[in-house]
Amino acid sequence: MRHAATTIGAYPQTIKGNWMTGKAWRVLGAASVAVLVGVVASVAAAASGPDLSRKALGKLRGTITADGSSTVGPYTTAAAELFRKAGATKVNITVGISGTGGGFERFCRGETDLSDASRPMKNKEAVVCRDNGLEGWQWFAVANDALTVVVNRDNTWASCLSVEELKKIWDTGSKVDNWKDVRAGFPDQKLKLFGPCTDSGTFDYFTEVINGKSKRSRSDYSASEDDNVLVRGVAGEKGGLGYFGFSYYEENQDKLRAVQIKNPKTGQCVAPSSATAQSGAYKPLARPLFIYTKRTSFARPEVQAFFAYIFANEKAIAKRARFVPLTDAQLRKARYNFSVAVARANA
Repeated sequence: MRHAATTIGAYPQTIKGNWMTGKAWRVLGAASVAVLVGVVASVAAAASGPDLSRKALGKLRGTITADGSSTVGPYTTAAAELFRKAGATKVNITVGISGTGGGFERFCRGETDLSDASRPMKNKEAVVCRDNGLEGWQWFAVANDALTVVVNRDNTWASCLSVEELKKIWDTGSKVDNWKDVRAGFPDQKLKLFGPCTDSGTFDYFTEVINGKSKRSRSDYSASEDDNVLVRGVAGEKGGLGYFGFSYYEENQDKLRAVQIKNPKTGQCVAPSSATAQSGAYKPLARPLFIYTKRTSFARPEVQAFFAYIFANEKAIAKRARFVPLTDAQLRKARYNFSVAVARANA
């Protein structure tokens, strides 16, 4: 089963709405279906959500722990900073960046409240959560990303690359180590590759949409979970090439150059941007981003308030963190899913 969505607006295929379904229901048990049906029927009555006034936020107490995707981490950090500025000064939110897979490992061990993810949870990860006694969880789409392929600023030849050329570079068994072997007419320049570790959701997504299967990739490249390390690597090598989330490129445009990607359907070279990610023109590297939360954590008022703040201020948070905001349709769906989750948690 393929888990990574390939277009903006797509959601985890093992999940419908905001709850595990199909194969995942069989993992988690179907008894909760009746509960969910009752919650959906009454969600309109609970749609108001937590009070986000400064006075109400000031009364909140507690610590919220998040870990996971290095791509989503800056978004969660920006949301936490604005949440505190809005009045939640006594809620401490910690954000780690151990990668999507590493974040899910901690989440399923019960060590964190939130798990930042640049791809959906896999069924095998859901099994681990179940086996570890996790009572349940829900996910929310919080932003979009235009996964960005970057080169050194002195690279004047690779202005646009196709999926086929990227696969030629990154596929398992590839021995391409010179730009002249990527395309006729490219210079005799050594190619040096930089990318995320294999535990990264960005790695999973990129390898699936470019190489045809998640985790299918050559291994002889410089890998790091810290995207800033990847930035420095590409910036320091004339023949460097790497990939990571759009926000890291935006922060480092003076050091790097973004490569346009040839849309497989239209044949047009498209640059990564908020507009092209939201419109769907930036295929196949546009994707939604997620935050997962344990049901027991979501029952706490400070956690509900944090998510309520995110969905009331999604565009402002995305702008602060240099992320691609949700489309209007995505935001409506996210807010509805949040209302369902609140109704269920407070039932």
